[in-house]
Amino acid sequence: MSKFWSELAKDLVPYVPGEQPKLQGLIKLNTNENPYPPAPAVMAAITGFDKELLRIYPDPNSDVLKQALADYYGVAKNQVFVGNGSDEVLALAFMAFFKQTKPILFPDISYSFYPVYCKLFDIEYQQPALNDAFEIVLDDYDQDNGGIIFPNPNAPTGRVIGLEQLRKLLQQNTESVLIVDEAYIDFGGETAIALVDQFPNLLVVQTFSKSRSLAGLRVGFAIGSPELIEGLERVKNSFNSYPLDMLAVTAAVAALQDKTYFEQSRQKIIASRDWLDTAMRQLGFEVLPSAANFVFVSHPQHDASLLFAELRDRKLLVRYFSSARINQHLRISVGTRQECEALITALKDIFV
Repeated sequence: MSKFWSELAKDLVPYVPGEQPKLQGLIKLNTNENPYPPAPAVMAAITGFDKELLRIYPDPNSDVLKQALADYYGVAKNQVFVGNGSDEVLALAFMAFFKQTKPILFPDISYSFYPVYCKLFDIEYQQPALNDAFEIVLDDYDQDNGGIIFPNPNAPTGRVIGLEQLRKLLQQNTESVLIVDEAYIDFGGETAIALVDQFPNLLVVQTFSKSRSLAGLRVGFAIGSPELIEGLERVKNSFNSYPLDMLAVTAAVAALQDKTYFEQSRQKIIASRDWLDTAMRQLGFEVLPSAANFVFVSHPQHDASLLFAELRDRKLLVRYFSSARINQHLRISVGTRQECEALITALKDIFV
């Protein structure tokens, strides 16, 4: 620990992302990346990009992308915010809406960046526990609060909350902002974007990293009331006026336009998830119902940390969490059908 660090830096426990290995030949099922390449329209847009434009700054408002998102989701452009991946969008939202005198609420098992943001921005929080089936109990959020946030589908569990349940929560919670983090919504469930015109305190955050195969370009966005979007813009423009580069905007717009490819790759992942669910159960795993591009599993006769190590030895990388309540679970990203079959073959070899 350096003597030059601020007290804030000394006290932080940073978020730890999934391993990005340098080893060759690994089957990587640990960070929920899309196993398929970006849409052909994306490739064409990047190839045809006028590279001389890179000498100038990008549009600070990313208006072309905002309009494309507004058209795609049937909202007004002033209801759209974009940022450098959904993590940046979330960080700005924590600053814009959650610096309150009351604690914010999010689940005890959820995206582990949330408590990091709270520490960084000095935000008090409480964590209502998931029930024994690893479901978010929305009744626990019907209390005085400075804001609410949770992923839907939840991570790392993959369980999803229905639109009518969200509507009921919003009807009860009218005095603070509810952020629904929909990184995985394209793989199951209904987006809460349908509710933003009815509830001015609802902010829906999504990403191009998962279903659009653009994790390497870092594009995230939020949709909500103009009031919320203006709050986000105020914070963004006090921090970084140019969060999205020209290539990222170009690729994201093209990804939205290629609807056929998006639907095809999405359906392939859902089909592989269903196949993997069945295959894991046949090996004796307990598998939570998943609406995401991953499955969350445990085995009554095998320690999760040892399984993680055994799989890695066989060049298969999955995600292990050491946190209480989930330290006997593995989160496994849904790869191609071939990758899923390789995982099952490796597990059979371990179990022999």
